[in-house]
Amino acid sequence: MLKNISPLLTPDLLFGLAKMGHGDWVAVVDANFPADSVAHDASATWVQMPGLSTSEVLVAILSVLPIDTFELPSTLTMQVVGDAHAVPVPVAEFRALLVKQGDAPPATLERFDFYALARTARVVVQTGDLRKYANILLRKGVIAND
Repeated sequence: MLKNISPLLTPDLLFGLAKMGHGDWVAVVDANFPADSVAHDASATWVQMPGLSTSEVLVAILSVLPIDTFELPSTLTMQVVGDAHAVPVPVAEFRALLVKQGDAPPATLERFDFYALARTARVVVQTGDLRKYANILLRKGVIAND
């Protein structure tokens, strides 16, 4: 156990996030997402977090991961098939969490474009979330002292 670190941040997840550099992507996805094949294609770290929602895991990750501010959008969700303007409940939650901490709300990507970008992720975190469209991509930013 570490002080001031969410207990949801497992050793494997922390190690995967720590290895990421500026501009690398992390995919936080629901239980229905093809996480194993996407992580395999990307040679990414695959972390399973059954029993947790994507929103819960997102809060924990955002507590340690800076979001890129140089190239936007740096957060992306999957568009609803057949209705690109729909905002599913999980996506509304993601927007609120990002805005609350001062980050831009996520943009959206068409389903297969989302899969393609997820295949470039350095870390794929699969949650136990059974809600449709509970998937988000985050691009790592920098921590600077200037």
